[in-house]
Amino acid sequence: MPTTYPLGKTSLSVTPIGLGCWQFSRSRGLAGGYWAAVPQETVQEIVRVTLEAGINWFDTAEVYGNGASEQSLAAALRALGVEHDRYLIADKWFPAFRFASSIQKTFPARQRALDGISIDLYQIHQPFSFSSVETQVARMGELVRQGLVRAVGVSNFNVERMRRAHARLSLEGLPLATNQMRFSLLDREIERNGVLDAAREMGVSIIAYSPLAQGLLTGKFHGDEDIATRRGPRKWLKRFKPDGLAATRPLVEVLREVAAVHDASPAQVALAWVTQRHGEMVVAIPGASSVEQARSNAEAMSIRLSNEELDRLGDVATEAERALKKLD
Repeated sequence: MPTTYPLGKTSLSVTPIGLGCWQFSRSRGLAGGYWAAVPQETVQEIVRVTLEAGINWFDTAEVYGNGASEQSLAAALRALGVEHDRYLIADKWFPAFRFASSIQKTFPARQRALDGISIDLYQIHQPFSFSSVETQVARMGELVRQGLVRAVGVSNFNVERMRRAHARLSLEGLPLATNQMRFSLLDREIERNGVLDAAREMGVSIIAYSPLAQGLLTGKFHGDEDIATRRGPRKWLKRFKPDGLAATRPLVEVLREVAAVHDASPAQVALAWVTQRHGEMVVAIPGASSVEQARSNAEAMSIRLSNEELDRLGDVATEAERALKKLD
């Protein structure tokens, strides 16, 4: 059985790697349109392989296809007949252009989308509500007291907002479980802007999204794959253009070298780095649009990088980040 990490100071424990479910959005809505629709039978196979490989949690969100991701995930879990004690569900409320009262008003829609499967971790997706941070987390706390969710998290919160959320929940005897942030070998801002240090101080776990830098760390874009044929905005991002690929090639080469030592892939080594560099503080939610990707994600949990490998990858990644910034 894979090792599990505690989610903050809660009773929840998760495997270092979970499954991000944005790609299950059925290509609906503004956020869901980023991905090509994944057939439901493929979704079910991805979920099955994910669970069988030992991963025990899934991260979805209201805004992913306006509920389509939640529906696809729930349909797969129901079809597989998996009991909820085998997995955890992390979901997210979208705050843009809303007041905190929307949290409870829209919660029944989340329950319907998930076909009655309860939410374990409920997160505030962005810091864009019309209501204060304090009011938002207080409403989340009400859901915990009502037994509707088990823990409260946030996403994309800076240090000041994270501290305010933590302080307000503490008044009610509740911990702030998590802060979901972009974090990968090529996106390490939380190590510099105080978020990681503050999270460590308060006992808040970091959930790393885009841990493969939107696929850049797989190495496939440094080979023969033509980014111009890919769906979504990656083709317009500087890091996927020739100069960006040149800037990150030294990191990908080191990932390939370390991967060869561990009989693994560059993507698996990149995931291992994210979930081991800061001990049990950071867990990751890579997506998977195929069974092969799901299996690869899970197998990354068996890799154990040495301190020397962690440091070497981190040093080369720092240089790659600097090179990318020069392109801005």
